[in-house]
Amino acid sequence: MVAAVVCPHPPLLFRELSGAQDAVPELRAACRVAIVSALTPTPDVVVVVGGADEAREWEASLPVDVRRFGTSTAPQVSGSDGSLPLSLGVGKRLLEEAGWGGYVQFHSLPWDADAASVTEAARAVGKVEGRAVLLVLGDGSTHRGEKAPGYFDDRAFAYDDEIRRALAEGDAEALTRLDPALAEELGVQGRAAFGVLGEVVAGQGGRPRAQVSYRDDPFGVEYTVALWDLS
Repeated sequence: MVAAVVCPHPPLLFRELSGAQDAVPELRAACRVAIVSALTPTPDVVVVVGGADEAREWEASLPVDVRRFGTSTAPQVSGSDGSLPLSLGVGKRLLEEAGWGGYVQFHSLPWDADAASVTEAARAVGKVEGRAVLLVLGDGSTHRGEKAPGYFDDRAFAYDDEIRRALAEGDAEALTRLDPALAEELGVQGRAAFGVLGEVVAGQGGRPRAQVSYRDDPFGVEYTVALWDLS
């Protein structure tokens, strides 16, 4: 693994869902810059990891059914209809927008995956041969304001701060220690995927050169973009 990128996966990263004016232009730009940076020099493979309803590897040829994520109801995330789930669909779209046309592997694991499941996913990712870039899709808490999807919970701020600190400092071990029970209460949909990143990088040894290029909660949900140089 030569680099890793962390991006969130709000449906609004599908540009066609935000109407005439881009609702998240700064977030979109930060994701693109981080991914393009990670893809230079060109790797052999990009491994995309995100949360879904099940642990599995997905065919790279599966479509992204954007219509499923643009309704007024809560978006379906499982991909059970033969398309990619939300997190991996956003990852595929971000790679396309960054100009990547090479080999991609897609792995999902449950949002509430236990430690053993996170370790199993990390082992699968770690077996990838060649120069690989890891793209991790995950949102922070959904409780950062009265208009947030999960309303307001002041515990969200400390939890998100720890994730940001770990990503900014390249602290892989900290990402493996995130509290799963509290993450579920706070609606942190990236906790398991962050854990995979932590285990993969900790297993390689060394400390990555880390940078957080974006952090905000425009809709009461924590979004963070980070780049780890592992070369």
